[in-house]
This record gives sequence, C-alpha cells and structure tokens, in this order.
Amino acid sequence: MSHSMQSIEADPEPVPPRVRRLTQPAKETPMRVVAGGKPAGLRELVDAEVPGATDGDPVAIDRLFSYLRPLVLRYCRARLGNARRTFPTADDVAQEVCVAVFRALPGYQNLGRPFMAFVYGIAAHKVADAHRAVARDLAEPTSETPEMTSAEVGPEQLVLRGELTAKMHDLLAVLPARQREILILRVAVGLTADETAVLIDSTPGAVRVAQHRALTRLRAILRADQPR
Repeated sequence: MSHSMQSIEADPEPVPPRVRRLTQPAKETPMRVVAGGKPAGLRELVDAEVPGATDGDPVAIDRLFSYLRPLVLRYCRARLGNARRTFPTADDVAQEVCVAVFRALPGYQNLGRPFMAFVYGIAAHKVADAHRAVARDLAEPTSETPEMTSAEVGPEQLVLRGELTAKMHDLLAVLPARQREILILRVAVGLTADETAVLIDSTPGAVRVAQHRALTRLRAILRADQPR
C-alpha cells in the first residue's frame, strides 16, 4: 500500500512533544476572562496565545496546541473515521495538521480573521488529501459487518461515535457539502454557531438553520429505515 503522506517521525525538523502527542490528555489550563469579566471562549483563548506562539514562546505554543489538538482530532475523526486498517488514519492526518500549523507559526500573519479559521483551512486541505490518497489505494477486503443503527440512536449520536460506518457514510452523503461540514463542526467538533460561522464565512443564524435542516433530514431517513 502506498504511503502518500510523508512520515512525521522521519522529518528532521524539531516538533514539540505537545504538538506530536495527539492522544495525550491536555493539561488543565486556568480559566481566563475577557473584557467585562466573562469567561473567555475558545476563539478568544486561541487568539490570545497566537502572538506568543508566533514569536516562539514555548509556553504559548504549549497552550495553543492544548486548545487546538482536541478540535483537530475530533474533526479528522468525524471526516475520516477511526479505522486503523487504512493509511492515512484520522489520527495520522490530525497529527499532520498540527505539525503543519506549528511549522506555519513563524510566518503567520494576522489578516483580521481568527486563528481557528487558519487552522480549519489547513485541516480541510489535509483531509481532502487523505481522501484522495485512500481513493488511490486498493480497497482492503474485509468481513466486518457494518454496525447497525438502533431505534434509539439519532444522527447526533452517530456523528459523535467517530467511527464512520457504512451507515454513517450513507447518511452524510445525502447532505449537501455545506450542511455536512456544518454538522461535523457543530456536533462532532463541538464548536458554537458563532465559531462555525467564522470558519465557513457564514452567519450564526445561517449555521443554525443549516444544522436544523441537516438533522431533520437525517432523522427522517433514520425513521424510514427502522423496521415497523
């Protein structure tokens, strides 16, 4: 099987352990506040660490990736699944994303958009590359039976499982690309409507409407598939 993505371990450039160890739990970070004494949201937390991280401050880099790693990992798993039978795996791609973000830090320029939008662009590109790589490889025969969907499981739970079974692939495939991406960002990654809107150049209201329509359609499909 061809390994179309370059191995990170073989790369001579030093990468901090925090960027590499995607499966290691992030350290507890003290709650921060923004103007008015309100707790900082994820966007504010990330953006607050970017100036120090781009200057090479190891503490800022550590904090930045403690926020980014879980988001990147959930996004890649939702888009690619958790299966380790194929290369690249979702975890491989998530690590590629984090390393790419780390290497881009010295040259990063703030153009007025949140840093998470920059990370999302890299992640979406890496996922697309992974899909193309998998499509080029020969499919491995398997005797595994796709997981069945019970009557108690809704579309949100299917997305959160992370393992894109044949059923989940079919469900997401019926959605327009934009609705599919919104559903993954909102349900699997856990972003707010505001954060999702920034990433996809939309509005929070439009994100909520698209999510509602996507879930309504998936629920209807699930109900139709249940035995009477």
